[in-house]
Amino acid sequence: MSVQLFAENLYTGTGLLNNQLVTTEYGKIENIEASAPKEGVRSVKNLAAGLFDIHINGGEKFHFTQKADEETIDDIYQASVRSGTAYVFPTLITSPQENILKGIEATKNYQQKNPGSGVLGMHLEGPFLNPVKRGAHLAAFVRKPQNAELEEIIRYGKDVIRLITIAPEMFTADQIQMLLDSGITVSAGHSNATYDEAARAFSQGIQLVTHLYNAMSAFGHRQPGLVGATFDTESVYAPIIIDGVHSDYGAASVAYKIKKDKLFLISDALFLGEKVTEFQWEEFDAHLKDGRYTNSDGNLAGATISLPDAIRNAVKIVGIPLQEAIEMATIRPARAVGLSDRIGSVAIGYPAVFTTFDDNLENFEVLSL
Repeated sequence: MSVQLFAENLYTGTGLLNNQLVTTEYGKIENIEASAPKEGVRSVKNLAAGLFDIHINGGEKFHFTQKADEETIDDIYQASVRSGTAYVFPTLITSPQENILKGIEATKNYQQKNPGSGVLGMHLEGPFLNPVKRGAHLAAFVRKPQNAELEEIIRYGKDVIRLITIAPEMFTADQIQMLLDSGITVSAGHSNATYDEAARAFSQGIQLVTHLYNAMSAFGHRQPGLVGATFDTESVYAPIIIDGVHSDYGAASVAYKIKKDKLFLISDALFLGEKVTEFQWEEFDAHLKDGRYTNSDGNLAGATISLPDAIRNAVKIVGIPLQEAIEMATIRPARAVGLSDRIGSVAIGYPAVFTTFDDNLENFEVLSL
């Protein structure tokens, strides 16, 4: 069945087009053409590809690591859609191996039962991190990589784990290669890598970091660290949490000027909607106060923003042009994790899954045609 949609402003992922008629059929984009508004065709002010959040820990009720099951995945997905985000990687953090395998199985089952959903796989954040930069991750579960455990994760996680965060300095070159060869996108994060260690990891094939600035060796003029190596390596993608809490807005502005089209947005939300005010899993605790989640040690324990919130902050506070901010939540994350041939663009052959929004960037809506 053919469905049409008129957009005053169409953000394609590579540019901005005005007054466009988008024709879809069987869930795919069939045609895009300049047009005047048509009677009987829905008209929207701003239309973009469905927003994509590669880093989100919980929905409005449940946390994936605490409750690694299909109900939690659905909560994350439905809460994201309500906020205006169409695609997600539910993120499971440092935990025992059996919990990791449970999360993999839940994600696999959810995808099989809901093939049209925006759950595109999972992000495994840990457990092979540097204890010095573990942040709110539990020290009891942070561990050095062992080949057998890596092989088990790769075997069970095939086509399910799309992204894994590691501290590269804790790995041998062969172990990093094992992950790269598996097809899983590897990201450097929760890492105390020196500039040289990070540069070696980048030269080996890691082309992404996890939440720029947070839980990584900082930039110093004598010790440039992972931040410095990221700034100095043009090809490396850098997602950032633009909430004014995880990163000062000035730091976000600096990153925007340096990383250019490799900077993109994530939420890293512990929960969406600020409905959960107290959280406890094992020794991991989080308390919501003044718009931030912190644990009993005073460390940040995940964000409170949605991806549309990040776009609004990027535009209205940091001063990033709207077209770029939209790209930072659509095509750039898709490129970073190797999915830009499937999502992230409004183009012929791509899914008829869109995010619409008003000029004030207050109301975001997912449209699936």
